Amino acid sequence: MNTFREHDGGLEWHGGHETLRVEPWGEHSVRVRAALGPLRDDIPGALLERPTARAEITVPDLTGLTVFKNGLGSPTDPVPPARLVNGRITAEITVDGLLRFVRTEDGGELLAERAAHFWWPGSRAYTPAGHGYSRLEQRFEAYEDERVYGLGQRQHGLLDQKGTVLDLVQRNTEITIPFALSSRGYGFLWNSPAVGRSEFVATHTRWVADSARQIDYWITAGERPADILRSYADATGHAPDFPDWATGFWQCKLRYRTQAELLDVVREHKRRGLPMSVIVADFFHWTRLGDWRFDPAEWPDPAAMVRELDEYGVKLMVSVWPSVNRSSENYDEMERRGLLAANEYGTAAHATWVDKGADHRVMVSFWDPTNPETRDYVWSKVRENYQSLGINLWWLDACEPEMKPGHPANLRYHAGHGAEVANLYPRENARIFHEGMAASGDTDGMSFSRSAWAGSQRYGTAVWSGDIGTDFPALRAQIAAGLNIGLSGIPWWTTDIGGFHGGDPDDPAYREVLVRWFQFGALCPIFRLHGFRLPWLPLGGEMTGGPNEVWSYGEEAYAIMRGYLDLRERLRPYVAEQMATAAREGLPPMRPLFLEFPDDPAAWDVSDAFLLGPDLLVAPVTEAGATSREVYLPAGAHWRCAWTGASYAAGARHTIDAPIDRIPLLLRDGAELPVVSPRT
Repeated sequence: MNTFREHDGGLEWHGGHETLRVEPWGEHSVRVRAALGPLRDDIPGALLERPTARAEITVPDLTGLTVFKNGLGSPTDPVPPARLVNGRITAEITVDGLLRFVRTEDGGELLAERAAHFWWPGSRAYTPAGHGYSRLEQRFEAYEDERVYGLGQRQHGLLDQKGTVLDLVQRNTEITIPFALSSRGYGFLWNSPAVGRSEFVATHTRWVADSARQIDYWITAGERPADILRSYADATGHAPDFPDWATGFWQCKLRYRTQAELLDVVREHKRRGLPMSVIVADFFHWTRLGDWRFDPAEWPDPAAMVRELDEYGVKLMVSVWPSVNRSSENYDEMERRGLLAANEYGTAAHATWVDKGADHRVMVSFWDPTNPETRDYVWSKVRENYQSLGINLWWLDACEPEMKPGHPANLRYHAGHGAEVANLYPRENARIFHEGMAASGDTDGMSFSRSAWAGSQRYGTAVWSGDIGTDFPALRAQIAAGLNIGLSGIPWWTTDIGGFHGGDPDDPAYREVLVRWFQFGALCPIFRLHGFRLPWLPLGGEMTGGPNEVWSYGEEAYAIMRGYLDLRERLRPYVAEQMATAAREGLPPMRPLFLEFPDDPAAWDVSDAFLLGPDLLVAPVTEAGATSREVYLPAGAHWRCAWTGASYAAGARHTIDAPIDRIPLLLRDGAELPVVSPRT
């Protein structure tokens, strides 16, 4: 017989061998776990410890937890056998263990489990995968009018994820964060780092873990999208305060080969009177992959370099990869102590790479950041070889990790089997550096990562969109990518301005792409120029890309980009305010229009423009040869052009001038921002 019982302020249902637990997890939020047999507490996830309600927020007649039992009843009873009420959200459970989530205030359905078939399988399916693991499926109703946002960072160019099927696996440019924000008024976190799939199709919504041991998810209800994001940040962690220096311009290319080359670029920036906050020592600055120190042949005095950069007010970012060459001075000890990720089959060799000191591709392994001993060991080397020089800015590249072949199920981590925990890797990788700096009292640094997972924000992780293309379609796709990762809890985000793979600085067509991308980048949360420009050299220790400084693209492009460097400097206080809001409230600086205007139905469909904070609407130009573009201005505000002062009607589309030196920018409700230089 199926049974209900109270459990530690929550509710448990038992039916056959299955256990289902529903419990309050923060205000207006519920956590659900289900398994065949007892539930486990040792599987890693994104949620922080079960929180108490935030005392400063009250909702009359809705706060608190109430469990009602009405007997077992039958599946057709109008009143469910049991329900759990936690603020705005109510979980109803039928006699057969089906869950339905409704708004407490009016009973409106938010999300309901849906059986795949009247006989088998049900809404939760467990298909044995061997050794106590199962292929897990959690199925919900599909809603025709629903829009779905978030789910990390994708390159398909879609803002609304309804209709998509997405692999839950980390890849270069594709970041898995299994959090969905729904237009129906709920946020949903699939609290599992397992490799799998999410499906938001016409027939169903379904979450799949290919091999795991229990279903685990979290759902919250909010009156507005911003309420949902605040609850999500409370549940998975808030970003720390954003360093003031990081709001400026970051200069990068693939790659500055020597200390002299890097310093020459900074000196030229200063000679020209151009602002710069960060410059990057990219990969191959090391002796071997896994040594984590400067090659003295090319970087003879890094301490002096850092001191000179400090005089210019420029910070140095260094590239730190999680891969370890067997020839590295650290490999033998890491292998002996079990600090490398293990292979399910064979030796701990996870990829091939061309490294210094070899004329062929060599085998490399990845460290295991889920192991506390690994985190301590890696940080000890980073502290000795980099932080001791005054460096506290870390470029965590290739941290998906970038395996070849890409089979996460072939790995075993300290945290568990690769199939069950693989997506956790980039978050735990950033944890090494955040906790290491915190232990040393360094609160002014940060990590810059190519991948992330739910909760990465709490470890001070900035993210960029990986090795993307260099054309207008690639630029267009970054708008939706940045908006969705912001809605997934990651407020610190940017792209490679100009894209990564190629781009000829002497090609007029590419110069146009670069200029339009630079305008977009100046209005992103982080403003960073990077790319692997033509001409290319073969992969190896001698490689470097073509020139990628603002003066590398001709006088016309240089003049325009210089203007946007100045614009960013004028907007830095405003950007800092939005970063402070992100840390405090969990609201991203780069916002879809519906986040500020949820009552305007048209705002939910705009994927080619965004708001930087609440007051500045940014409409990037993403078509070759365009000198104007159509912009939708949401209802419920007054809008005027930041460049000309012209007013525009709200709730309508307008064609706005966009000559090559101008990105359309609109100010909201009398906001005063220094877009136009006082000198003009």
